[in-house]
Amino acid sequence: MTPLREYNSYDAARRSFEWRLPTRYNIAHDCCDAWAARFPDRPALFFANAAGDPEALTYRALARLVNRAANMFVALGVTASDRVAVHLGQRLETIVTHLALYKMGAIAVPLAAVFGPDAIAYRIGHAGARLAVTTAEGRERMPNGQAVVTVGGGGTDGWDTLMAQASDRFVAAPTGPDTPAMMIFTSGTTGQPKGALHGHRVLLGHLPGVQMHHDLLPQDGDRLWTPADWAWAGGLLNVLLPGLSMGVPVVAQRAARFDPEEALDWAAHAGVRNAFIPPTALRMMRGLKPKISLRSVGSGGESLGAATFEWAKSALGLTINEFYGQTECNLVLSSCDTWGIAAPGIIGRAVPGHDVAIVDDDGVPVPDGEQGNIAVRGGDPVMMLGYWNDPAATREKYRGGYMLTGDQGVAEPDGVRFVGRDDDVISSAGYRIGPGEIEDCLIGHPAVALAAVVGAPDPVRGEVVAAFVKLRDGASGSDALAEDVAAHVRERLSAHEYPRIVRFVDDIPLTSTGKVIRRGFRQALS
Repeated sequence: MTPLREYNSYDAARRSFEWRLPTRYNIAHDCCDAWAARFPDRPALFFANAAGDPEALTYRALARLVNRAANMFVALGVTASDRVAVHLGQRLETIVTHLALYKMGAIAVPLAAVFGPDAIAYRIGHAGARLAVTTAEGRERMPNGQAVVTVGGGGTDGWDTLMAQASDRFVAAPTGPDTPAMMIFTSGTTGQPKGALHGHRVLLGHLPGVQMHHDLLPQDGDRLWTPADWAWAGGLLNVLLPGLSMGVPVVAQRAARFDPEEALDWAAHAGVRNAFIPPTALRMMRGLKPKISLRSVGSGGESLGAATFEWAKSALGLTINEFYGQTECNLVLSSCDTWGIAAPGIIGRAVPGHDVAIVDDDGVPVPDGEQGNIAVRGGDPVMMLGYWNDPAATREKYRGGYMLTGDQGVAEPDGVRFVGRDDDVISSAGYRIGPGEIEDCLIGHPAVALAAVVGAPDPVRGEVVAAFVKLRDGASGSDALAEDVAAHVRERLSAHEYPRIVRFVDDIPLTSTGKVIRRGFRQALS
């Protein structure tokens, strides 16, 4: 594939770009071994050292750690196609684990660091994970009986102990583009989250989009960073793996919790030139005077808004390039200021190599200017292999040769304008949150009989989770109970999923098949 920087215009790239997928392909070789063989001392990653300064890890050092980890997993009984949960956040062991699993032909199942025990148990159970790699704190959230490797913990299952016993030589499995590599769970827009299974080709499919929204990455001096968890598609597939694949050093987030001023100070100190920053994080930065010199900023996951778009021009001295995708088929639309594709409210044009259209419910393209489903033609290398153990849901995702994203959009002269979801997903602070999992968790509270969860407009986060709760007989609504209900979700699912608004209602309407009707609750909050 020709890098996009070789084309002098968007139109030229669209006309000439073509996929050339190799017969044999492995993400770990692309992101680590190939660079270690040619440029062993090239910086691959930067982490904060004990003094709080950025310290480089070379491709050679990374390759040795990856080989040790692969041998460690083999010794623990992991084989090709086994699923291994990765619950770690932004740290060295995260990328080492991912690359080791890819190299041996196993399947990584990334889990966000903020997930609580219920969210973890569902995903591990659905994936049938043989092993989980987590921290000492995360181990307490694992299901009973789950085999783990504990990072930062001692004992026989401690990462350091097991790695010390492993060889730093390992022969990669003979994988191809369609060999399963990772399972990333959706937000659970209808029912429980689904496991989107991706092949090794998914990284190749992401590269043009990453190059595009970073104004034709890579350029001399480029260095990538994001505050997003590396468990999310945005952190893993928009930053971490593409950066390593293209030889662009990736800077790890220093703090576990996002603080806008600290994050910008760290990014400046670490020499970051290219950043993926979700819209909510950018809005939180608007009151600051950044002391950082960035070449490019990409943003996606929710609508950016004209005010933040204009703020970036004055405060950061650049135009933010919005992009679009979803877990099943990520980064298919993108802006690129270098090519003159960037405007407020526009989430981009079809990235070279991707066929994106606005279609009706039957998968038939509609005229420009008419609202319809944002859809991607099947056979795209960035597209999932399918939902794990759910062929019916996989088939339902397609119409007329297109994968329907579940989002509504309009094709305009500047690009695609995002209109909104045609399902019930909540977009909050860059996270896409499905109501089903939260409703299920709420019903587990002893006072809750039934619940409906929707998004409520919020000036900072875009939306926040709002829960309408029908109580069991004998329970009485109060401020204290509302706080207890919210805490129940926060402790069991995630800090970003708990309801910030809890309202008690007498009734929750259901469809004839027993599904919660959320439409009226959304209207009550608008």
